[in-house]
Amino acid sequence: MNPTMNMNSPIPHRSLILFGVTAAILYVASGCGTDEKEKVPVVAVQTTPVQRTPIAQVITSEAVAFPLEQATVAPKISSTIKKFHVQRGARVKKGQLLVELENSDLSAAAESSKGDFEQAEANYATTVGASLPQQIQKAELDAVAAKSNFEAQQKVYESRKELFQQGAIPRKDMDSAEVAFLQARSQNEQAQKQLADLQRVGKQQALKSAEGSRASAEGRMRGAQALLSYSRITSPIDGVVTDRPLFEGDLAAANQPLLTVMNTSRLIAKSHIPQSEAAVLKVGDPAELKIPGLDDPIKGHVSLVSPALDPGSTTIEVWVEASKPDPALKPGMSVEVSMTAKTVKDALVVPTPAVYRNSEGADFVLLAGSDGHAHLKTVQTGVRNSEFTQIVTGVNPGDSVITSGGYALPDNTQIKIEAPAPAEKDAANKSDKSEKPGAPAKPDPKDKD
Repeated sequence: MNPTMNMNSPIPHRSLILFGVTAAILYVASGCGTDEKEKVPVVAVQTTPVQRTPIAQVITSEAVAFPLEQATVAPKISSTIKKFHVQRGARVKKGQLLVELENSDLSAAAESSKGDFEQAEANYATTVGASLPQQIQKAELDAVAAKSNFEAQQKVYESRKELFQQGAIPRKDMDSAEVAFLQARSQNEQAQKQLADLQRVGKQQALKSAEGSRASAEGRMRGAQALLSYSRITSPIDGVVTDRPLFEGDLAAANQPLLTVMNTSRLIAKSHIPQSEAAVLKVGDPAELKIPGLDDPIKGHVSLVSPALDPGSTTIEVWVEASKPDPALKPGMSVEVSMTAKTVKDALVVPTPAVYRNSEGADFVLLAGSDGHAHLKTVQTGVRNSEFTQIVTGVNPGDSVITSGGYALPDNTQIKIEAPAPAEKDAANKSDKSEKPGAPAKPDPKDKD
């Protein structure tokens, strides 16, 4: 036996083993790379069908309640408060006496001015009924006497002039008759002119003077009576006394608030909304006023849409008036108003969260196709509210719209439709509110522990 051969005989055997193991590994590796395919991602989504149903565009805003009629009653004069006839909370009528101020000096002034007026009125009556007719009568008599005297002196002068020319009388007699004639003519002219002036101008001016005196006295009397009336303060409107800051004996300053009267039978809620939303509102649109703590809203309507934009807030003021008075609604309350601007009776609608907008500003939805893929569809929207959006073009009734899981989902993505999770009730919450259909159930923070 050759010793060298015995030492080298195991080497070929180990080489064969290593070769077989390597070949098996390469075969397995090559087989797996051929048979295994790349996995396609499948996204779980929830869907809802496109439906036909009425839809309304509702604009919601915070508002503050105000009375439609309100009067801040303030005195026109400064005086001490003599007596209050109402308390805060009292219901009053228009014209009802609210407050009396001290008015002794004003009462005396009113009486004095009344006496002056009565005297002026008596003078006017005397002027019209007695003085002026007597003056005219006297002027007429004076005019007749002056004319008669003038005619007589004229005859004497003409007679003496004729005698003088005949040489029967001296010149001085004729001159004396001429002087008397001239004086009589002058007196006659003056008397006639005085009568004519009195009849034409004097009568009118005398009446104006008497009327002016009477009117002046009447004005002073009315002014004094007006000042006296200012001491009796009445309600300008029907309503309720909501504020009465002073007490009897206090000094009421002129033009300072003394009482506040509100007509709570007609209340409005004033809100400021963006101009884009106000553009679709009009007077008469139905509305609701929701008071915190009350389940049932108060019915109302839009009573004013301001024609001008508020430059400070760039919003438009809108009034919502309650249809009927409600004791729960009080002036100064913060309320939520919901105004229905537009209604479509038969509209194709989808849930509002299912409508997205791309970078170009176009609206789109994602439809769940029968091929198991999501398909992006550009749509034209119409009326929109917090729950639903009207689709004018782009979808058909019965199309399945992805409502959950569609955010940022690429077009033609493979999807898996899941049933909506049932609404979960919160055991710690006493309310019976549940999750809306189609929305994923919200986990309770208390369950984290």
